[in-house]
Amino acid sequence: MAIRILVQEAPFDFGAEADGFAAGRTDLGAVVTFSGVVRDLSGSLDGMAIEHYPGMTEKALDAIAREAEARWSLGEVLVIHRYGEMAAGERIMMVATASAHRKDAFESAQFLMDYLKSRAPFWKKETAAGARSWVTARDEDEAALKRW
Repeated sequence: MAIRILVQEAPFDFGAEADGFAAGRTDLGAVVTFSGVVRDLSGSLDGMAIEHYPGMTEKALDAIAREAEARWSLGEVLVIHRYGEMAAGERIMMVATASAHRKDAFESAQFLMDYLKSRAPFWKKETAAGARSWVTARDEDEAALKRW
């Protein structure tokens, strides 16, 4: 099983990452990909800044990927998460999982996404109409973790 974790400031090419993920693996029949983007629900978002602690973040993401590996039969896992300043519509993150069967690929991807949304050590600050504020946890994101 291959796990690849990337925490980076630079944008990534979702299409290239998706095309290259699990390439050449004829034993894997299911590939699930997901990408999260900066959303502007209010119509006044100037941007978002994401902070993290290098080293700690990668360890935490690797640990959750290994937990997914232990729970589901996976052949490949990819997690990319950006930090730094981003504008509305920019990609923040990507999760990809590959398995012999779709159930394991879908469930493990959803597990990883739920973790990234609620527990991964990233801190988000939005700027809207010139005012900066920390993004707080949402009840529905916390509730999503309970099913795992």
